[in-house]
Amino acid sequence: AMDGAPPPTSPTGLSAYVAVSQLLGLTLLATTGAWLGRYRGGVAWHSPLQFNAHPLCMVLGMVFLQGDALLVYRVFRHEAKRSTKALHVLLHGLALVIALVGIIAVFESHRTKGIPDMYSLHSWCGMAAFVLYLLQWLLGCGFFLFPGTSFMLRGRYKPQHIFFGIALFILSITSCLLGITEMLLFKISDSYSHFVPEGILANTLGVLLVAFGLVVSYVLTREEWKRPPLAEEMALSMDFKTLTEGESPGG
Repeated sequence: AMDGAPPPTSPTGLSAYVAVSQLLGLTLLATTGAWLGRYRGGVAWHSPLQFNAHPLCMVLGMVFLQGDALLVYRVFRHEAKRSTKALHVLLHGLALVIALVGIIAVFESHRTKGIPDMYSLHSWCGMAAFVLYLLQWLLGCGFFLFPGTSFMLRGRYKPQHIFFGIALFILSITSCLLGITEMLLFKISDSYSHFVPEGILANTLGVLLVAFGLVVSYVLTREEWKRPPLAEEMALSMDFKTLTEGESPGG
């Protein structure tokens, strides 16, 4: 900041919504842990409890970390673009790794117990979300992280990248909701309709997932909360465009 200039501040309301999103995110993680620990026996890898790693990893990776990765450009509004971009990529990458662990857990658990794979709507939506999320991450790295990509191509791809980022976040939450319902119907189908505590806790987790998704999506779609380009970023963009497209900065 220039001498005498006031420090940059966040737009009115942004910090409050981000704080609410993080509170909801931590609460849904705690609720997932409480459900698995109290009613499903906990989590262990080489045991009959291996399956329980699946819902825990998917909520942590495909919902909480993915949501936080999407919020990076809203939260770190005045930091260097390169640092913000690196954090965005790393959080998405970490989400992918954790989600992969969750997918391995469910396939190994099914194989051990002789349960067929990939027949339910939950598994179709969940696998689609993971594969498309991986593709989105790879394309994002190719277009925005590595040098040499045409400025024009970046500009054309950016709206698609933003749209599919939000769409895959919503698809991930939808898959989790389907998974919760499927798990309850498998485990407590006889008592689910009697408002048993496990059913109420799992339903609460579903409501928290929806609330987290709504708050994050609201922050992402508020036009006035988008990260403004810094002055040096504007200059670098014009220089990059001049080098890659052969245009003059005044063009």
